[in-house]
Amino acid sequence: MRPVTPRGFRDVLFQEAAEREAVLSAIGVVFGAWGYAPVETPVVEEYTVLAAGVGSAVDGTAFRLFDLDGNLLALRPEMTVPIARVAASRLAEEPGPHRVSYVAPVFREHASLRGQARQFTQAGIELVGTGGPEADAEVVALAVEALEAAGLESYMVGIGTAEVLRDLIDASQAGEDWGAAVIAAAHERNLVELDRLAAVPDVRPEVARALATAPRIRGGAEALEAAQALLVACGCGAALRSLRETYRVLEGLGYADRVTVDFGIMRSFDYYTGFVLEAYAPGLGLPLGGGGRYDRLLASFGAPAPAAGFALGLERVMIALAEQGRTPTVRGLDAVVGGEDAVAVFSAARALRAAGWRVLLAVGHSGLELVREAERREAAEALIVEGEAIVRLDRAGELAVPLERPLPGPPGATWARKGGAR
Repeated sequence: MRPVTPRGFRDVLFQEAAEREAVLSAIGVVFGAWGYAPVETPVVEEYTVLAAGVGSAVDGTAFRLFDLDGNLLALRPEMTVPIARVAASRLAEEPGPHRVSYVAPVFREHASLRGQARQFTQAGIELVGTGGPEADAEVVALAVEALEAAGLESYMVGIGTAEVLRDLIDASQAGEDWGAAVIAAAHERNLVELDRLAAVPDVRPEVARALATAPRIRGGAEALEAAQALLVACGCGAALRSLRETYRVLEGLGYADRVTVDFGIMRSFDYYTGFVLEAYAPGLGLPLGGGGRYDRLLASFGAPAPAAGFALGLERVMIALAEQGRTPTVRGLDAVVGGEDAVAVFSAARALRAAGWRVLLAVGHSGLELVREAERREAAEALIVEGEAIVRLDRAGELAVPLERPLPGPPGATWARKGGAR
């Protein structure tokens, strides 16, 4: 048989894998600097746990499977619910707040005709056990610094709040079915449908105006003022109180050029209760990541606590980096080490590694054959062990210059570009 990769999954090979690792490492340094500790959770969850947390969004998107005990399990479609489960169980007796970070693959099922990926890598954080605008500002500021550390030059983090839509639905006096339709349209970002629903005769005029206008409001402090005027007219003026303070803190920290207020942000999962965020890069067309506040999620697991967080999609971050010419430069091999005596070659490679070199063994290779191997591997040096000496080869495969003792640090330029040391 000819082995194939399942639809919607892919193999990540050497160079790309190294670039992804470099980006994740840089993001992880930021998470750690803010005091967020890494956690790992199982790749599968009880289906009932996911359904209790994610809600109806789990239907049709989760990979489901039965174990040998007959339990219905699912591959995790995101990381917030697994972290909430951990907080409600393993950390329930520990004093909070809990600051946790993760890097993990997640899985979402799609119909074969849609041609979408079914596995993604998420890097994110969750702040569990504290609420309020200061906690929200911490989450947003951390998202900004993570994107900066990833190497992006051009990006924006949008913030809004789920409270606006919920308060407008409550103030509409238009019934539960109408409210459910509004939420569905918002999750699909269907502004045309929102306009149609706003025009339903039973909806109060001021609510209809706010519902049609608010999702189109974007900007800084002026956007908050514009939205406030609409909401006060509906009797919903308190909906923006927390978001206004969050933005004030972020503005005071100098993030106003990276953070914009965007009332068009409607996260697709049902558990968001307060501020929401999404990160964008020009030209990508899809968010780099998102998150927000989900104060009622842990209550569904019997351990009520405020919580907020975000996740970045690594694959989208890598695409944005490539489009901006900011793909990380990853260090390759410093040397290919050859020679006839296996013990001598292994010993020389060990000494080079101790001096900080990255080396590949080529026992039995010498001369031009060793040079060709170094070129193929894009190594910075072609080295051969001659007795007690480690000798550089030139591009013709001839002995050039022995490495001095003690051994120097690794070279700073590629061997091919230097033309071989002489």
